[in-house]
Amino acid sequence: MIRIQNLNQQYGGTRILWDLNLDITEGACTCIMGRNGVGKTTLLKCLMGLLPASSGSIEYNGRELTKVSAEQRAPSGIGYVPQGRDIFPMLTVEENLRLGLLARKDNAKDIPEKIFELFPVLNDMLHRRGGDLSGGQQQQLAIGRALVLDPKVLILDEPNEGIQPNIVKQIGDVIVKLNQEEGLTVVLVEQKLGFARRVGQEFRLMEKGRIVASDPMANLSDDLIRQHLAV
Repeated sequence: MIRIQNLNQQYGGTRILWDLNLDITEGACTCIMGRNGVGKTTLLKCLMGLLPASSGSIEYNGRELTKVSAEQRAPSGIGYVPQGRDIFPMLTVEENLRLGLLARKDNAKDIPEKIFELFPVLNDMLHRRGGDLSGGQQQQLAIGRALVLDPKVLILDEPNEGIQPNIVKQIGDVIVKLNQEEGLTVVLVEQKLGFARRVGQEFRLMEKGRIVASDPMANLSDDLIRQHLAV
């Protein structure tokens, strides 16, 4: 579904991604894991067109994306929840959600009821400004906004960062439901090992801007954790 080959990216004179190769399996929840600073967020930003690739190829369903603008990638079926959420604090919950409708190909005018079934708090706070919500509620809003566009792939960058445990559990439940019951392909950057093991079916380990290990989650051994995840 997603194939990245020999991807390179650099900030100024600092090279972040080094001939990175990555395959994402359709219908799986794939966790991209690694220590801070190995290039996980840079990888996602390149995938979404928010950072230019210096060289290499990014394919989505056989379509080359490196020359496709960020604005065109969402309508192709890719939902993205960035690190830090990036909701619009001065807009209401409803207004934030409606922004997702702009990227739908079917020109739908109404927020899907499924969003409120997954995150009931958003319906309760529909007319509250996004900036007035707690961090956990803002994260639910960010995920809900990405789901409004009816994506085929949902990409989440550390969705549990700074979130209270009960919301972390709810987000995990939603990911499992979307992935295992509805077949949504999920790409998840995640630092919490327990959460990754709970929701993920496959893992990709990053080290110094490269993918260094790929396997089913059941094969994430203690040795791999010591080598690439332990601090």
